[in-house]
Amino acid sequence: MSRNGPPGVETLPTVPVDVPGVPARCRSVLVERDRFEWRITDGGDPAAQIAGFLAAHGLPGDDLTRPATHRTDGPCGAALFVSAAAGARMVGAPTGAASPAPDLPDVAVVVYDHGTRRPPPTGPVPGHLRVGPWRDSWTPGQHADAVRTVRAAIGRGDVYQVNVVGHAAATYTGDPRPALARLAGLPGARYGGTLHGDRWTIGCASPETLVAVHAGRVVTRPIKGTRPATAAGRRELLASAKERAEHVMIVDLERNDLARIARTGSVTVDDLFTVRRWCDLWQAESTVSAALADGIGLADLLRATCPGGSVTGAPKHAALALVAAVEPVGRGAGMGGFGWIGPDHLDLGLTIRTAAADTDRLHLWAGGGITWDSDPDAEVAEAAAKAAPVRALLAAD
Repeated sequence: MSRNGPPGVETLPTVPVDVPGVPARCRSVLVERDRFEWRITDGGDPAAQIAGFLAAHGLPGDDLTRPATHRTDGPCGAALFVSAAAGARMVGAPTGAASPAPDLPDVAVVVYDHGTRRPPPTGPVPGHLRVGPWRDSWTPGQHADAVRTVRAAIGRGDVYQVNVVGHAAATYTGDPRPALARLAGLPGARYGGTLHGDRWTIGCASPETLVAVHAGRVVTRPIKGTRPATAAGRRELLASAKERAEHVMIVDLERNDLARIARTGSVTVDDLFTVRRWCDLWQAESTVSAALADGIGLADLLRATCPGGSVTGAPKHAALALVAAVEPVGRGAGMGGFGWIGPDHLDLGLTIRTAAADTDRLHLWAGGGITWDSDPDAEVAEAAAKAAPVRALLAAD
């Protein structure tokens, strides 16, 4: 449901907004105009509801090739979070197990206006965050068994690749928001930022572009393939036939996803298997882009690209069915989309390297792509390596 903000924004104090993609000049002069939150149990098509809510506020929705004309009385833009479960609902696939963080919505859209800058509020400084021991939703052995189940499905020809994700939670005391905000400072966090609601906060350190649109062109940058950020690790990643095959499968999937909303013949792979660094890991990234077909709206875009191919697998629907069968808890804030929609552009990151807080627990998700050549123990270790920098930062208070 939506929550209407007060009509006069000029008298409201502003709050810092660090959503990925928000214009830097606007970060300290924004006030919330309206909000829409949706959960799986609410029913309906979340893609259509997101597009309708934004269109009602003058933000682009019907045809992304024709950006909305910026008006001085219009909104600056909107933060958008879409969970992996919401993405699965958009395409009619299984949504998986229930989220371990039920306070978190599956969709959050927050529309912002420009307000008048005010001095920051004074008051007591929040207590330091104290994090209890992390408890995984499955054991390393159960994680490895899930990898074996996926390998068996690949052997039968049911799927080519499936991304398997684990979850961990820890109790906390104090205010988790400053620590979650610090995730944006991790090296390589292209989509670093936070979003807050009633009894929940999402903190993101993602390096991966789920989908971006500017001037009628749509871009995605899938990441697949991981090694330690050492000279030897880089050489090993570049030489790995397994990692390259896994990566190219997802690039092909993303090409097919974009082809559903692109002008015929316009899909291109602009960059293939470029090694980039995130914290103490090397990762392989490609860039796939296309010219949007006329009349493609926001709902069409979300249905074509959510959930992201690099965190589902190929074929996408079959991969999502297997994910729902092997993962014991839902993906919550992980493996979704998070970013900014302005009058003339859209930029959403994939919520990997992402943590969330509800009323009493911190949550973290991490995983990796499974192919026929995957080693179960190595996959368990890779997921732990991806989660480690986030766990360490949250415990740093």
